[in-house]
Amino acid sequence: MASVSPCPRPLSWSSSSVAPATPPPPPYRSSRTGAFPRSRRRSSFRLRVGDGKGNGRPRALSARAEADVLKEDVVIVGAGIAGLATSVSLHRLGVKSLVLEQAESLRTGGTSLTLFKNGWRVLDAIGVGSDLRSQFLEIQGMVVKSEDGRELRSFRFKDEDDSQEVRAVERRILLETFADQLPPEAIRFSSKLAKIGRSENGETLLELVDGTRLSAKIVIGCDGVRSPVAKWMGFSEPKYVGYCAFRGLGFYPDGQPYEPRVTYVYGKGLRAGYVPVSSTKVYWFVCFNSPSPGPRITDPSILKNQSQELVRNWPSELLNIIDHTPDDTIIRTPLVDRWLWPAVSPSASSGSVVLVGDAWHPMTPNLGQGACCALEDAVVLARKLANAVNSGNGSVEGALKSYESERWPRIFPLTIRANLVGSLLQWENPVVCSVRNNVVIPKLVRMGPMLEHTNFACERL
Repeated sequence: MASVSPCPRPLSWSSSSVAPATPPPPPYRSSRTGAFPRSRRRSSFRLRVGDGKGNGRPRALSARAEADVLKEDVVIVGAGIAGLATSVSLHRLGVKSLVLEQAESLRTGGTSLTLFKNGWRVLDAIGVGSDLRSQFLEIQGMVVKSEDGRELRSFRFKDEDDSQEVRAVERRILLETFADQLPPEAIRFSSKLAKIGRSENGETLLELVDGTRLSAKIVIGCDGVRSPVAKWMGFSEPKYVGYCAFRGLGFYPDGQPYEPRVTYVYGKGLRAGYVPVSSTKVYWFVCFNSPSPGPRITDPSILKNQSQELVRNWPSELLNIIDHTPDDTIIRTPLVDRWLWPAVSPSASSGSVVLVGDAWHPMTPNLGQGACCALEDAVVLARKLANAVNSGNGSVEGALKSYESERWPRIFPLTIRANLVGSLLQWENPVVCSVRNNVVIPKLVRMGPMLEHTNFACERL
C-alpha cells in the first residue's frame, strides 16, 4: 500500500520543487529480477490540482517537466492482495498495468487470511487456485467453546453446504503467487505516492517521493485501509469499532497437532480463535475491547506477552500456539470499518480513478470476507475495464460506474453484518454472555444461513 502526505498548496512540478537531494533509483525496479527501465514519453498537458472531482486551476508544465513525465495507461497504487489480484486479472484479459508499491519488495510479513468458497472461485478464475490448494489444509468445520473450555457447538462445513471450501492461506505465499503471474516490470517498488492531481485532459497525475512523475489514463487505488487515493476522492477515515486484535502464526517444525477446523473461544469482552494453515503452521487471533486504539507497539516480545496475558486462564492450546509463534509474525491492529451509505458516501470512482478492496470498503474480519471481497472486486472490475479498453468503443468512466453499481449492493450489507457480529461477540455483560453461550449459540445459531454470503458466481478469466 502506498501513502501520501496531504498537499495543502497547489501542486507545482517545477524542477526545484521535486528534484530529490540524491539521484533516484532506477525508474522500474523489482526485487525478483532487478531493474527494468521504461522509455519516457513526452506528455503534453497542463497540471490541474484536483480534489477528486476535477476541480482546480490548470498550471502549465515547463518543457523540462513535460519531458520528465512518464505516460502509463493503467496504474495500480498498492501491491497488496487487491492490487496484485487486479493486476493479474487485467493481465489475463490483455490489459497491462503498472503496480506502484512503496516498500522495497513485496510486504510478505504478517499472518494468514481465511478464504471461503467465494475467494477460491476467484482464485480459480484468475488461474492460481490449484497451485495454492496444494499448499494449505482444507478446513472441515468449526467448534465454539466458552472460556473455560466447554464446547458450545460444532459444525461441519460440508454438512451445511456441500460446495463450501475453507482454507487459511499465508499472506506471503498468496502475494508471491500473484506476483509470479506478472511480468517483472509490472511492479515498481520503492514507489511511495507523494502527490496526486488531475490534468486538463482528464488524466491523473501522480508524483512519487523519489521525484518520479507519472500521467495515467486510469488509476486504481488498492492502497488499503488508510488509502491516500480514497482520501483524495473525499472518503472519510475508517472508523474504529471499539476493539483490537492480536494475530500471529504459530510454527511447529515437526508438525502441528491440531485438527483441520476453526476453533473459537468466547469470553466477556474478549474472544480468541485458531485454525491450522498447513502441516506446520497455525493461525491465531485474540480480540479484546479497548476504548481507544492505543499506542502503536512494534516490539514482538511485548505483543506476545500482552496476548498471552489476555488468555492466561483459557484453554491451554491457545497459550501453546502463541508460545510457538515466531516474533516476526505477531501483530496488533485496531479494527476499523467504513459504511458506504447510499447517496451520502462518495462514489467508488471519480473520472478514471477507482477504488478496490480495503481502500473502498474496509470491514471487520468477523465474517472472514475482507480478502474474499477484495478478490471479487478485482475480477469484476477487470472484466468491465477490459471490455471498455479492448473494444475501443466502451467508456472507461461508464465501466467504473458499472463496477460500483454491481459491487455496492454486496459490499454494503456485508460491512454492516460484519460489524454487528463483532459487536455481539464482544459483549462484556455477564448475563448477556451467559445467554449467548447457553441459549443463542447452542440452540439458535444455524450455520447454513450464515454462509449464504459466500455464494459468488465467477467464470474463468
